[in-house]
Amino acid sequence: MKHLILLAFLTLFISCDQSSKEEASEEIVEVKEDTIVEKEVSTKSIEEDLQKKGYQTFSYKEGDTTYLMQQYYMVFLKSGPTRSQDSTEAAELQKKHMAHLERMATEGFTSLTGPMGDDGDLRGIVVFNTATQAEADSLANLDPMVKAGRLKVEIHPWWAAKGGKLK
Repeated sequence: MKHLILLAFLTLFISCDQSSKEEASEEIVEVKEDTIVEKEVSTKSIEEDLQKKGYQTFSYKEGDTTYLMQQYYMVFLKSGPTRSQDSTEAAELQKKHMAHLERMATEGFTSLTGPMGDDGDLRGIVVFNTATQAEADSLANLDPMVKAGRLKVEIHPWWAAKGGKLK
């Protein structure tokens, strides 16, 4: 009975842990006749896969931990030159802007998105998970708010540990 509960838990856990992007340390669990076998996908193989896809990466070891660093592209959304839209047009642009950001997240092009907490020139930040800055620039400039001139983009390469999380 314990084995069935463990098997059910592992099946549920594995099925809930499906992600569209690989993480730096990934564990694969196989169940073979009452024995659980764990296999770790190496950081090196993930790094090689990312590099084949054109991503910039490097890894380094600190103590017992190997960090896989990946270059992302941080897009600063700033107030654009054309902010004279009436409230109806601005609301419609905002709706399209949010749909664009949702699509970028759903398709795996962005890792982090959010508005600023004040009313300054910097309106928001989007971290793109693309192989090149040109691709991030192209996707950012597809935003309806950018096309309308209400926002403009400023892009910078940014390094972060693969699979890192905000705390």
